[in-house]
Amino acid sequence: MRFHNAVLTGACGGFGQALARRLIAGGARVGLVGLDRAVLDDLAALAPGRCAVFTPDVSDHRAMADVGTDWMARFGAPDLIIANAGVAGGFDTARPDDLRVMRRMLEINLLGVACTFSPFLGAMQDAGRPAALVGVASIAGWRGMPGNGAYCASKAGLITYLQSLRAELRPTPITVHTVSPGYLRTALTAGNRFAMPGLLEPDEAARRLLAGVDRGVEHIVLPRRIGWLSRALNLLPETLHDRILLGQPRKPRAGEPGSTNIPGLK
Repeated sequence: MRFHNAVLTGACGGFGQALARRLIAGGARVGLVGLDRAVLDDLAALAPGRCAVFTPDVSDHRAMADVGTDWMARFGAPDLIIANAGVAGGFDTARPDDLRVMRRMLEINLLGVACTFSPFLGAMQDAGRPAALVGVASIAGWRGMPGNGAYCASKAGLITYLQSLRAELRPTPITVHTVSPGYLRTALTAGNRFAMPGLLEPDEAARRLLAGVDRGVEHIVLPRRIGWLSRALNLLPETLHDRILLGQPRKPRAGEPGSTNIPGLK
């Protein structure tokens, strides 16, 4: 692995922990960003001299700026940033309370990525060395799905944001990578009541992500076959596609059985 100085958000979840363990095992210095201090401390204990733990709200640009200042004072500009923090949940426009869910999901899944990259980007450009910015989006960002409008919108916005950033950084040695997982066996999918084709274990997904970034792949789909299935479905007429999706169970909304926690939801 060519990366030696990494910052990882969402390090507490199943996928984040798998990424952290692989980075640490590869000898990298790793900034572990998440909300569960105990989990982060356990990860940092794997390489105490090479890890630092941070527990900010990733959508708070001031808190993330403090993370950047602290990390770079210790270890310098990173050569890899993985913006992995994200939340998911069902959404119903007819229910006014769900608008707060959409707001928070956009804050974490979209704004949080920009807030993660921002404190480091200037120093990374000044360093003039090859480096990578990785945003973990989702296949759900490729097309809207019934009952999942907030999540789909946040990930679609992230994909477009990463396209813009990639174009801006073409003249530099910094690459931008969009990762679109399908279904990973994590807490975010544990409450799903529908079929999850191509379900992938977090460690295997982490291996594929890091290998893809290492090779310079700009668009990484995990697993690739779920991307092919999604593209095939998108070739169908919209009315037929919608009819198929409407027949599937919906993701639980916030507060429903099987829903996942959304930090900072007010």
